[in-house]
Amino acid sequence: MARPNVETGHSVSPLLAIRDLSMYVRRPDGSEVQLLDSVNIQVGRGETVGIIGESGSGKTMTALSVLRLLPENVRLEGEIRFDGVDLLELSTKKMRALRGSGVSMVFQDPMTALDPVFTIGQQISEVLRAHRPVSRRAARDEAIAMLEAVGVPDPVRRYGEYPHQLSGGMQQRAVIAMALVCQSSLLIADEPTTAVDITIQAQLLDLLRRLNREFGMAVLLITHDIGVVAEFCSRVAVMYAGQIVETCSTDNLLIRPRHPYAFGLMKAIPNTGSRGMRLHSIPGRVPRVGETVDGCRFHPRCEHVAPGCRQNLQVLRPVDAEHIVRCERAGELTLVGASAAPGPNQAGLPA
Repeated sequence: MARPNVETGHSVSPLLAIRDLSMYVRRPDGSEVQLLDSVNIQVGRGETVGIIGESGSGKTMTALSVLRLLPENVRLEGEIRFDGVDLLELSTKKMRALRGSGVSMVFQDPMTALDPVFTIGQQISEVLRAHRPVSRRAARDEAIAMLEAVGVPDPVRRYGEYPHQLSGGMQQRAVIAMALVCQSSLLIADEPTTAVDITIQAQLLDLLRRLNREFGMAVLLITHDIGVVAEFCSRVAVMYAGQIVETCSTDNLLIRPRHPYAFGLMKAIPNTGSRGMRLHSIPGRVPRVGETVDGCRFHPRCEHVAPGCRQNLQVLRPVDAEHIVRCERAGELTLVGASAAPGPNQAGLPA
């Protein structure tokens, strides 16, 4: 469903609309196991949306589904519409043409995304020449200009260097340059700040913010760091065990989360006001692949569990026009967000 434009009141079709996306993996014996269950996410043009959740929640698999970078034993159901076109219906040739031109992706580890036997410049130029009819010289000039745009010092020299000659932060900038050289409308960033220190993390977020503002590029940011989401994203989707459990504006999530899992994630954030207090953690673990949980998938770990949670399948329920949650107790629970003052039962973002 298209979301309304807050200024005009008219509906606006999203740039990316993931609708009822389910993923199944075929085992060697022919049986299937479900990884994603009816995932719904929208990203508007020029919008920044975050997906958060623990490892194993399905964040990266959702992102890889958009580009169809999946093994042959994976089957998808639902729709993934980019600019009105269902990507699941595209031929392999058309999908290959879309990758890097319409939709680009920055992976978590830049060393696995860069080919060690080619220079940085060769790899960026090759992406450009694969999608545009440009000469080698023109591709080189644009690659150098993009390296400069993403903050790589001395871009002419870096153009001729190999990945191992760059620091982790410079490698990540080179990967971002490669993703943006064709001026994609959508950038999927899969934990782009995980492999770098806090200083480089801040620089990369500033870079993504500037590129979003200057190029109108939409960003789908995958992370487990709520602080990164709070700083960068306008909206956020919380994933758990292959399902979206809460979707709302970032401000709403930080002020008053409605799902106990989102509340638990924010309680686990260490902060300077909790000195001397035991750090909070969510008990238990994310269900293993193929593990069946009756009722709410989070109920074995939930501190607010009720008898109905163990029996009833949970569906997404609207809190308001921009806030939905997968919890039948959402209306009766009062959960304090990360923007509140820290205390024994509260979460607080680092100062």
